[in-house]
Amino acid sequence: MLAERRHQLILRALRSGGPAAVTDLSEQLGVSAATIRRDLVKLEEDGLLTRVHGGAVADEGDQPFAEVAEVRVSEKDAIAARAAAMVADGQSVLLDIGTTAYRLARQLHGRRLTVITSNLVVYEELADDEGIELVLLGGMVRREYRSLVGFLTEDNLRQLHADWLFLGTSGVRPGGQVMDTTVVEVPVKRAMIKAADKVVLLADAAKFPGTGMARVCGPEDLDVVVTNAPVDPATRSSLEEAGVEVAVAGEAET
Repeated sequence: MLAERRHQLILRALRSGGPAAVTDLSEQLGVSAATIRRDLVKLEEDGLLTRVHGGAVADEGDQPFAEVAEVRVSEKDAIAARAAAMVADGQSVLLDIGTTAYRLARQLHGRRLTVITSNLVVYEELADDEGIELVLLGGMVRREYRSLVGFLTEDNLRQLHADWLFLGTSGVRPGGQVMDTTVVEVPVKRAMIKAADKVVLLADAAKFPGTGMARVCGPEDLDVVVTNAPVDPATRSSLEEAGVEVAVAGEAET
């Protein structure tokens, strides 16, 4: 069995059945315990699981929107409030997929703005706000994740420009690399970065280092990181060396 197929089966087993022992995975897949241990090391390096004594447990990974929306709401609201304060009336704002972008959309009611998004929940939140010019990007619908993706979304972005992009992530590596768990979302995120003057990463404390096997961009592509807690020294150093401002929600602006 190819390693890639084993990895898929291991993750499926962990996500459906919870934590599993090396011996159980070895029996299920018909390979040696040593092979399973090597697979677990690789999957942990990719941010897809956590090894525990004698086995492993799956990380959150690419969870449906409804599940993630109920997690760390107060932290996301603090980040959203800090991010909303950066935007001036009359400007254009590009909002990424994800729940923190949705919390930010809730902060934009009553503003005179243009909002561009592939996030269906952002669209639903702002659809009745007549003060906001709302642009919904086209694309294939990912129903459980409430987003639009694909070449149509990317083509739309090539025709547009925004003053601000507020970008989500599943993890930020110590070197400042922005990661994602979902490969299909990465080209859209990269197209958003190209379409914006200023790129702001929204990342709560759980995103350092978070998860993700697919690289979205490096710190050189960011202007600001907004978070809710102090960033670990290695990551903060990498960001600041690249000229990225780190803004912590709740701290006074300087």
